[in-house]
Amino acid sequence: MKSQPAQDREVMIQAEHLARYYGPSPALRDITFDAYRGEIVGFLGPNGAGKTTTMRILTGYLPPTSGRASIAGFDIIEQSMEVRRHIGYLPETTPLYTDMTVWSYLDFMARLRGVANRDDAVERAMSRVNLDDRADQVIGQLSKGLRQRVGIAQAVLHDPPVVILDEPTIGLDPRQIQDVRSLIHELKGNHTVIISTHILSEAEQLCDRVLVINRGEIVAAASPEELQTQLAGAQAVRVVLAPSVQPREVEKAFADIEGVAGVASEGDGRYLVKVTANGNPRAAIAQSVVGRGWPLLEMTPIGMSLERIFLELTADADVVDETEIDTDTDAGEEDGDA
Repeated sequence: MKSQPAQDREVMIQAEHLARYYGPSPALRDITFDAYRGEIVGFLGPNGAGKTTTMRILTGYLPPTSGRASIAGFDIIEQSMEVRRHIGYLPETTPLYTDMTVWSYLDFMARLRGVANRDDAVERAMSRVNLDDRADQVIGQLSKGLRQRVGIAQAVLHDPPVVILDEPTIGLDPRQIQDVRSLIHELKGNHTVIISTHILSEAEQLCDRVLVINRGEIVAAASPEELQTQLAGAQAVRVVLAPSVQPREVEKAFADIEGVAGVASEGDGRYLVKVTANGNPRAAIAQSVVGRGWPLLEMTPIGMSLERIFLELTADADVVDETEIDTDTDAGEEDGDA
């Protein structure tokens, strides 16, 4: 089903020119984005890029040096308690009391949040994450995947419109990862979800939009499919000729074609032709090949994977590790990036 235009959807998260400095070192430089009701937005970025810092600012754990943000229309600084009522947050390190049972922990969190009808709320949260049969089990006896489910249960316990999940699948085995992804997918529509992840296939599967963050700035913001279209300049064409054609002649012929950024021989008559931004030189390449009497065996456009896009956009990553700057407050970036 086609998604609604952005102007027709309710803005649930609005960030404007967020910056965060640790002394002279920037963790965030200028973060501006909107997130709409019912969508899943993924934060992608290398170590220390600013993903966790952004999440901590949005959740009220860390004030910005400059800029402003709002959650569900409430300012994160001036109306911080209202903001906290409207968000569910799962930090990278799940905040659990391991000596409590699943039920007692969730009931405790419900009391802290002032949730009415706590029993019903706890039962609903446990049912959403498939923990009904673990109510009386001590959290310390659970596997990491089940603990992650408990963490997500506390994040959705009060049915917040905004759910923020920092690296929700890190350290899990393949089965546990699939279970958590399914849970996140089920949140879509009823909640606005922000997740940070290093698993690029995860972003492609789960996210309506991805924000690629590098050096404290958003360097790209679009759906995975739109990113591939926007970065057409990094796409390529694979051309296969008869092996008898001399590579040097091919490289010289293709280099003069408008829209060609470079040519690399892969051997055996195979050439990878890199295309410039908005370039489409395939017709000119074919004409050049046929005009020279070279046998053209194949010409295939090569799309760009999200992984390749990520590497291209973050190739110059070189930022200060905020954890070393602010170890006393533990307020620095802890992306757990691996």
